[in-house]
Amino acid sequence: MAIMGYCDIPDVENVMANTLTGASPANTGASTTPLLKIGRTFDFNVIDEDVVEQYIKNSDEEINSAISELYSVPLCLTADFETSLLSDIDDYNDYIITTDRCPFYKGDSIILTDGTGEEKHTIENVLEGSGSRSIIETEDPITMGYSASNTRVLRVKFPEPVRLMSARLSAANVYEKYFMAEASPSQSEYGKWMRGLVRKDFNNILNGRTILHGQHRIGRRFFNSTLSDQYGLPHNKGQNDMDDLG
Repeated sequence: MAIMGYCDIPDVENVMANTLTGASPANTGASTTPLLKIGRTFDFNVIDEDVVEQYIKNSDEEINSAISELYSVPLCLTADFETSLLSDIDDYNDYIITTDRCPFYKGDSIILTDGTGEEKHTIENVLEGSGSRSIIETEDPITMGYSASNTRVLRVKFPEPVRLMSARLSAANVYEKYFMAEASPSQSEYGKWMRGLVRKDFNNILNGRTILHGQHRIGRRFFNSTLSDQYGLPHNKGQNDMDDLG
């Protein structure tokens, strides 16, 4: 599962999962079917993946435009956690066993590097580990061998809460288009609620309450804008809240 934007299709599905639970099937008398289904085949209750990708792109552009006064955009992936291997990765072990237990999650992107070669993988599963270690299974096989003595394990991601903001905004727009387009009113309470959550995150970023760590700030100093110093905020700090989205 590759990250194509600030979020990906599974993120949008997960955000909508608790709301879109079931729908009527095409054949009378059959059991209910999932209301939301994203794929590349034309069928009942199916949203084409290309359409969802376009909504993610639109959401990312909206995020970029809103924070471009404070940060250089587009934002970049950064390593937010680093640990090392507890056991070698070789023909006898294809799991990533780390020396530190960290809240790794399915779908996280990690990089293995030993200074000469590196691989990027997506976490498929995090197995139960004993003590302080984490045992990680990847979606794709690890192609190279890595020694525990010189291998670093890096988790890379966009700064929080950008990924969730993109997923929520995309999910709200997809929901409005496909499930509320012919309803009255055409804008649902679900869509308003999701956009409200994103708006709160925007306001926290715009007013300096949330810092996007690892990103290039547009600062007030000429020589180094990334120093640990308050970056330039618009006039009337705390009063530049967004009123609404969409």
